This record gives sequence, C-alpha cells and structure tokens, in this order.
Amino acid sequence: MKIHEYQAKSLFAEFGIPVPRGRVAATPTEAGGIAAELGGRVVLKAQVHAGGRGRAGGIKSVGSFDAVKVAGEMLGTKLVTKQTGAEGVPINALLVEESLEVERELYLAIVIDGATGTPVIMASEAGGMDIEEVAAKTPEKIIRVHVDPGMLFFQPFMARRVAYGLNLNPTQVRQAVPLIGGLCRLFRNKDCSLVEINPLVVTKDGRLLALDGKINFDDNALYRHKDIAAMYDPTQEDRLEVEAKSKGIENYIKLDGNIANLVNGAGMAMATMDTLKLAGGKPANFLDIGTINDPARVVNAFRILTSDPNVKAVLVNIFGGMARVDVIAKGIVQAFKEIDIRVPVVVRLRGTNLAEGEQILKESGLKLIRAHGFYEAAEKAVAAAEGKIA
Repeated sequence: MKIHEYQAKSLFAEFGIPVPRGRVAATPTEAGGIAAELGGRVVLKAQVHAGGRGRAGGIKSVGSFDAVKVAGEMLGTKLVTKQTGAEGVPINALLVEESLEVERELYLAIVIDGATGTPVIMASEAGGMDIEEVAAKTPEKIIRVHVDPGMLFFQPFMARRVAYGLNLNPTQVRQAVPLIGGLCRLFRNKDCSLVEINPLVVTKDGRLLALDGKINFDDNALYRHKDIAAMYDPTQEDRLEVEAKSKGIENYIKLDGNIANLVNGAGMAMATMDTLKLAGGKPANFLDIGTINDPARVVNAFRILTSDPNVKAVLVNIFGGMARVDVIAKGIVQAFKEIDIRVPVVVRLRGTNLAEGEQILKESGLKLIRAHGFYEAAEKAVAAAEGKIA
C-alpha cells in the first residue's frame, strides 16, 4: 500500500526524522492560510501517488500572496506524469511547505534486497534524480549497507558508514546517525517494503531535512496497523483495482492489453501472461483468483474483467488443485446468467473434478471457445481478440 507525501512526513516526524515546516490543504483558502502562517515563499506540492511531479507541474514555488490563486489552479485537476499514464491521477490535496535554501541533494532509502532477503540502506550523493538512472549509469555512486534483520537490527556504525560515504561533515554526520536510525525503526515497526527520502537535503545553514518522502507498506501486515490502513486513498488507484478489492479479489492488477485473464495461482497467472505475449497478444490484467471454492468469486472476477472497455476477449486458464474445476465451471455459468458478456471467452480447464466441470459446461449450452493445451489456449485467445474466431 502507498501513502501520500504528507502522510509519510507525519510518520517521519514521529520517528525523529526532521522535515520542513508545512501542512496539507484540501482547498485554496486552506492553502492560503498555511502559506500566510509560514510567511515568505512557499512550495505547493500535489499529493498524488506518482513520482515525477516536478517535471509535470505538480510542484510550484509561489509567494504567500499567490498561494490561493495557484492552489485553485492545481486542486481538482489531474496530474499526468511518466508514472501515471495518459489518464493521470487527481489532485485532491496540496502539501504547503516552507521554501528552503538547499546546498546539496542526497538520496536515502531502505528497501528489501531480493538477493539476500534482508533490508538494505541505500544512499547516494546523486539525490533528486531517478535512482534507477543513477544505478544504470553510475552505480559506483550508490552506497549499500545491509541491515541485520535479527534482534539487533540497526547499529549506529551502519549510519556512520552511510554518512561518511555521502561526504557529510562531522556536524552533519551527528545529525545523520539518528536520522538513519529513525528511518530503520520506521521501516521495521511499520512493516514497510520501501522507505525513501529523495531528496534528503543539506540546507545552507547546515541542517539535514527530508524534503520528499515515499513509503510503501507490506499489504499482508496491514491487519496489525489499523492506523496505516486508514491512510489508504482509493482515488489514487485504478477504478477497477479498487472495485476488485471491494469484491474480495485482492490479486488484480490492470494492464494496458486487450486480453483479460482469469487464472488460479500467481505463478500460473504470470505464465499465462508470458504465453499470451509469446502468441502475439497483450494481457489486459493480472488476476489470481485464489483457491477459495466459491462460484461468486468467479462471477465477481468476470464483472471486473468485462468492465474494462479495452478487453476484447477473456481467457480462463485453470489448473485446479485446491481450487476445484467444477466450482470454477459453476462460476462461469453463473457469470453468463448475471452479466451481459459480449466478448468471446476461451476456457481451458485442468485438475481436480475436471470431469464434473466439463459436464457442467457441456450442459450449460454456453458458446465458449474450448482449449486443451496451454499454448493452444493463448493462441485462441489472441485470435478471439482479433475477431478471427468467436
């Protein structure tokens, strides 16, 4: 789960990480009031779940007298960045912050290292840039310090290694050590998958401040963080993904293709998407229906898939283990009864209670495109999406 910058900075402050003065505003009047309190120049920052805001016009420096006008021009619009796609995301709130005189911009984050399975502190003197670009072009500029996931977790020497690697002076190192320690405690205590400060700035008067903040949380741990779960903003998510979650379908991700997938098992879903690409098609989604034997889950999945106007065909690819084929078949039949499905549906079934499932589909009289082989199913789905078979 993602949260907004202002929410991340609230957590930063809770864990002793210095942040600029500022508050969030939902109306132009609120923005003007906060700007007046801060005095002088302020920065209006669009609160959206996307990077690249500055280049897209989502961050503007204004005088306090212009804050109301500029906030009115930003609020209620959609911000389009390289991470949002052409549809953009709505700007429903602005973070109004003091304007700072910055001497240096640094990068600081904690992520999970997939190779070692442990948290790693990542830092770089090339702050304010896309870290992916830095890693690709100048990997030597990235400092990596792995954190012991055991009882000790964080030790001050780790922070000192990072701080000296960033060429901070002794006064700044003394600020950096507790700051990095707070970042590590936040990462562990709140079950984060990413905590990022980009940029971490050194001001001209020698202070270290988190000028921007990004935090992602492990969805599987949200049950023990009710305060974090309450920060969820559905307006920043894709409409179909939000609807899928509301119907109990957690593992749905919308993509930009035109062949919808209804699959059981994450690995099977990934393999299905790969096979579609190999057959010349483009998947419209990732969907792992899971192993809950409930026909209603299948019906709800069809509702989501067929709500996507880009979908030209649906591929049902099931290998039933704990998920029984007959239950899936009942769900398919029920979906056709409850939903006006106007796109061709390719069905490949294998596994537990296959004979029963095949009998259910046969007796239903539904016009389905059947497939037996994995690649055969993908080929038929591609042909159906192109209108070559129905």
